[in-house]
Amino acid sequence: MIKLLGLFLIGVGFAFRLNPLLVVVVGGITTGMLAGFSFNEVVAMIGRFFTDNRGLLLPMVLMVPVVGVLEKHGLQERVAALIRRSKAATAGRVAWIYQVLRGLTSMLGLSIGNHAAMVRPLIAPMAEGAAQARDGQPNDQAREDIRAHAAAAENVGNFFSDDILVAVGALLLIKAFFENAGVEVALGDLKRWSLPTALWVVAVGWWRYRRLDTRLKKAAESKNTIR
Repeated sequence: MIKLLGLFLIGVGFAFRLNPLLVVVVGGITTGMLAGFSFNEVVAMIGRFFTDNRGLLLPMVLMVPVVGVLEKHGLQERVAALIRRSKAATAGRVAWIYQVLRGLTSMLGLSIGNHAAMVRPLIAPMAEGAAQARDGQPNDQAREDIRAHAAAAENVGNFFSDDILVAVGALLLIKAFFENAGVEVALGDLKRWSLPTALWVVAVGWWRYRRLDTRLKKAAESKNTIR
């Protein structure tokens, strides 16, 4: 169990909002050293992993400065202004639609973005703009609530839908895990049980985002009553 201390450090680091990159690296090095590897061996494994997967990692690394340039030139403000023109848009609807879209693309093995490339520059500002058009300028707590739900839409939409088709390697990874544990399982069984789980997550997400809209509306009404 001591090997799980790295996960504890990551949880503590995120709770105190420390630098995420530093927290993850420290957690990984701690886990490796507790597993019996030396510091040099752990660093070498990290470098080898980055080199072996550079085709996957480099596009994400290079996307960060691109998104930064777009944000510098007002990407978030323009997106928020665009969504404010839609009378039917709400923060919850924006997040729920993105979760469904993210789930469909993840099921097919396609990636339309992640937190850095999609949620932060587009989805979160769109949700905030929809909330502002409907209920007025959200306060800091409401804004953090909206951003948290936008981030959750990325996580939930991606995680619960990539086991439906073999387009993503997650199914093969799960099958290999069970086989190594001595449990025979067919890909068809995994897919059959993954589909209702993904649909249930969509329904739960719809309920959660409606609750978000309700909370934002009540907060706005309470603010107007105080005034």
